[in-house]
Amino acid sequence: MTTPRLVAFDLDDTLAPSKSAIAPRMGELLIALAERVEVAIISGGQLAQFQKQVVDRLPAAGTAVLHHIHLLPTCGTQYYRITGDGVETVYAHALTDDEKTRALTAVEEEARRLGLWESETWGDILEDRGSQITFSALGQSAPVDAKMAWDPTGEKKNTLREAVQARIPDLEVRSGGSTSVDITQHGIDKAYGMRQLADQTGIALDDMLFVGDRLDENGNDYPVLAMGVTCHAVAGWEDTISYLEELVPTLPVR
Repeated sequence: MTTPRLVAFDLDDTLAPSKSAIAPRMGELLIALAERVEVAIISGGQLAQFQKQVVDRLPAAGTAVLHHIHLLPTCGTQYYRITGDGVETVYAHALTDDEKTRALTAVEEEARRLGLWESETWGDILEDRGSQITFSALGQSAPVDAKMAWDPTGEKKNTLREAVQARIPDLEVRSGGSTSVDITQHGIDKAYGMRQLADQTGIALDDMLFVGDRLDENGNDYPVLAMGVTCHAVAGWEDTISYLEELVPTLPVR
C-alpha cells in the first residue's frame, strides 16, 4: 500500500488519554485527514465515550467532511456515521439477555476469586454496553494515573480473561484497556470491526491503515495486525499527533 484510502484508530491511549478528551491539535488533524481519506475509530468503549472524547471536541467542519468519519464502538458490534443531524446508526448487534447474565456472573465471580474485585473504585466496575459487557477494575471513571498503576504488565487482566473465558467458552473474552476486560459474542474483536468497515465502505483491507498502541501479541489491537492489515504502532496519543503531522501532508485533498 502506497497511499491508504482509510485510516483507522484505536481510541484510548492512541487518540487521547484513557476516557479523556482529544487534544485540540488531534481534532485538527483528524478533520484534515477526513478531508483526504476515510477515518475510522474502533474501540471497546461505548458510543457515549466516542461522543464525549472525540465527536464533541472536533473543530467546526462541513457535513460532507464529517460524513467521512466512521465510529465503531464495542469493537465494531455497533457502527455509526456523523451526519448533519448528529450521529446516525448504521447497525447495532446486542447480546441476548442470557449472554449478558452469564457474562456478568462469570466476570464478577472470577474477579472476586482472583482477588481482583477492588473495594475502592471510581464508578461502576461492571457495565452493560448492549453488545458488550465490560469489567473495569477501578470503575468507569478512574483517573488515568491510577489505571496505569493497577496492572502495568497486563498480567492481572490476562489472568482474569483466561479464567472468564473458561467459564463462558461460547462468548469472546478479551483484554481491553488498561484495567478492563471485554465480553462480546464469539469472534468479535477489532479485526471484526475492520471487516465491517470493508463491507460498509467497499474499501479493501489492503487499502487500510490501522494506528494503535496495543499491537503486542496480548494487546487488543493485535487482531488487526494478525489479519494482515498494515499497522503503525504508537506509544501514546502524543506519538499519534507526531505521526499524523507527517502523514497528512502526503495525502491529497479530495
